[in-house]
Amino acid sequence: MIKTFVSYHHLLDQHYKDSFVQWAEEWGLISNRSVEVGDIDETLPTQTIRRVIRDDFLMDTEVTVLLCGKETRYRKHIDWELKSSMINGSRNTQSGILVINLPNSGSTSWHSCFGSEEKSLIYPDYSGSWISIETKSDYKTRYPNMPERILENLIAPDVKIPIVPWENVYGYPDRLKFLLSQCAQAGKINRYDLSRPMRMKNYNPREDAFDFRV
Repeated sequence: MIKTFVSYHHLLDQHYKDSFVQWAEEWGLISNRSVEVGDIDETLPTQTIRRVIRDDFLMDTEVTVLLCGKETRYRKHIDWELKSSMINGSRNTQSGILVINLPNSGSTSWHSCFGSEEKSLIYPDYSGSWISIETKSDYKTRYPNMPERILENLIAPDVKIPIVPWENVYGYPDRLKFLLSQCAQAGKINRYDLSRPMRMKNYNPREDAFDFRV
């Protein structure tokens, strides 16, 4: 089993997270180390919450699975979890990252980075041509709700982060096993782009709010 942290929007995508974890655990694919609702006191100082996420939950994980939905990119805790997954700290080492695009993500694209075996296993019905994408703007067009931190690492030269549609992995244990294994190995050598500051506020596009970031 791969020690796995699942990052997701707790309000909108809890049902996807619950279904994913239950299914993956039933097949013996993951050991779930995710933050559950109520695990962390939201009244704690920001730096304390970051430390708890990094040192208590991500401490010995191998892969962070990002469940990307329609408002994922606006959530501060998701950004903290992603950056903490990319850092070699005093108590935790960097992890691999697997992005699973949810049906509400606004995207039907995918991103393969583990060669022909991944393409044939995860996308057996696809017979078209594969294209290379090199700019952040092109990735953003294909993944409109992807966190900026992921977009910036998709164009980093020494980082492998696959993006797979929910329907291409959920219910297919052999596919998830392959992706988790490959991501765990990649996580040991990925040279993540850590230049983006951590998000300081949530932003809900359905409300009259402003996105603060330092």
